[in-house]
Amino acid sequence: MPQPYHTFETERLLLRATTEADAPFMLELLNSPKWLQFIGDRQVHTEEDAKQYIRSRILPQFERLGYANYTVTRKADGVPLGTCGLYSRAGLSGIDIGYAFLPQHEGQGYAYEAAATLKEAAFHTLLLPAIGAITTKSNHSSQKLLQKLGLRFMKYITLPDEDEELMYFELQKPESHT
Repeated sequence: MPQPYHTFETERLLLRATTEADAPFMLELLNSPKWLQFIGDRQVHTEEDAKQYIRSRILPQFERLGYANYTVTRKADGVPLGTCGLYSRAGLSGIDIGYAFLPQHEGQGYAYEAAATLKEAAFHTLLLPAIGAITTKSNHSSQKLLQKLGLRFMKYITLPDEDEELMYFELQKPESHT
């Protein structure tokens, strides 16, 4: 896949469009304990399944909107740590931000660093009027991170074809001070 999409950098991280080359990493991430607990089993059990997941769930949104799921790598050594993205999701009226990191890379501020970068890009590069986020009622660390990013809890929602009630958070684009 050509890379006409934005990449984003922080002092420690590079956020780049997820591609089929990320299949081994995505296989590990999609089968990590917290992914399975808080996001759900996506039936990705082989590298080929991971490639198909990327082709069917990630690449179409990049092609349609120019943004989607970004693989977050550590700049110092190129190791993939997790993902962070802006998603167009059925059942939500706007774009939502989401993130997931491998267990060995949690608790080091990577999720906040990546999500804060995408939040700024959403408003200042992609010119979105607002961003939302969804999380489970039991995912307290995600709720704290969303609040730290400035998102506020708005309501409980249930997505199409899902049974679980989720928490919906939102942040409007701040007014510019010119």
